[in-house]
Amino acid sequence: MIEETAADASSKTATEQLDWLLGASARAPLPDNEIRQRLAPALLDASGGPDGLNAALAGVGRLVAGKILTTRSDLAQAEVRGRTAVYLLTVRVDGAGLVDNLRLTPDEGEPTSWTRIDTRLAELGTRVSFAAAEIEPDGQCRIAHGLAADTQRPIGSAFKLYVLGALAQAVAEKRAAWDEELAIREDWKSLPSGTLQDRPAGTTLPLAAFADHMISISDNTATDHLIHHLGREAVVRQLSLFGHRQPRENVPFLTTKALFQLKAAPDAARAQQYLALPRHERAAALRELERRPLPDVRKTWPQPKNIDQIEWFASPADICHAYAGLLRLDQPEIHHALSLNDDGLNLDAAQFPAVWYKGGSEPGVVTMHYLARTADGRALATSLMVSDPTTAPDTVDVAAKGQSIIRGAFHLLSHHGEDVAPDHPLA
Repeated sequence: MIEETAADASSKTATEQLDWLLGASARAPLPDNEIRQRLAPALLDASGGPDGLNAALAGVGRLVAGKILTTRSDLAQAEVRGRTAVYLLTVRVDGAGLVDNLRLTPDEGEPTSWTRIDTRLAELGTRVSFAAAEIEPDGQCRIAHGLAADTQRPIGSAFKLYVLGALAQAVAEKRAAWDEELAIREDWKSLPSGTLQDRPAGTTLPLAAFADHMISISDNTATDHLIHHLGREAVVRQLSLFGHRQPRENVPFLTTKALFQLKAAPDAARAQQYLALPRHERAAALRELERRPLPDVRKTWPQPKNIDQIEWFASPADICHAYAGLLRLDQPEIHHALSLNDDGLNLDAAQFPAVWYKGGSEPGVVTMHYLARTADGRALATSLMVSDPTTAPDTVDVAAKGQSIIRGAFHLLSHHGEDVAPDHPLA
């Protein structure tokens, strides 16, 4: 493959963009302007911006091309070899020639049995939780297969499911409206991922737009605006309304800005001082942290920092209940926000006409959570959580292997349905 540098991507085919990506993988980190000339803004935001893409490229190492599988103008696929594995690289471009979908998945068939899924899960590390469940019409999650499905783990930005739920609950109770306008405030801005931090203070958007940004590109500024607008207590209440088993573990509820203040400090003193406080004094400490200027995280923390103490927490079973709660609220804006980005899972739309997704990550944490509606209307949910308090898992590798596991789980759930006796019924 031919190495290319930044160029006008307006006429690029998917094959040309795949060539560029392979060449660029040997040159990472890439300049911001080169990345922005190649990737569509929505994909770049969902990837964590230029820093996120460069981190992903560093994780897989130089990609060496093997067999070329697809060469359409809008879609190209090739077998490639990274530092530790062989992958299937898929690149799709939009009408402007910008990459709007980019997937790197293990070059192996998806698991076709729960035993094989367990084998794949064991390859992800020692702290892994997983659940594959059907959400029944009465709202119960019946787990067909699980691994430590009730174990609390750090979930990263997947906590935003509860913020979305709190907003929808407020709408249901006539305390808010999806078309209600909210102004962006300078003191409520956070750091990427996302784009709303770049909007001028005073810019107004409807609450539905804040929700779309929060879920589809994990916009942290959108999230913090909703938390402040609704109140932390409303989000904590939503944990209980959705059947979270240990809501107290998330009290006081962190904003993303507070998390950055505690983890992006140049030394560990701030976090240790916070953890030394009695729990009932921490809310005041968070409010003080949120009044401070945003930290500089151009050099973000590369290794896990207090992921079992300063984070948001849930189990796979809790996540299933959260999805069940969002289904019960039954508002079109919920479906819209959760359907905008499936992170490249690409289930067959004929078999799974509706797919919801929210994931989350930070150094030491990778989580992926999906709900899929089958063609006959059944609701299936999967939740995968991987964490390590001392060593950061390879996010790209875990995500690629995780998606293969999740696709296999959805097909097992859909094919077997009620023929499979659940081994873990949950109310």
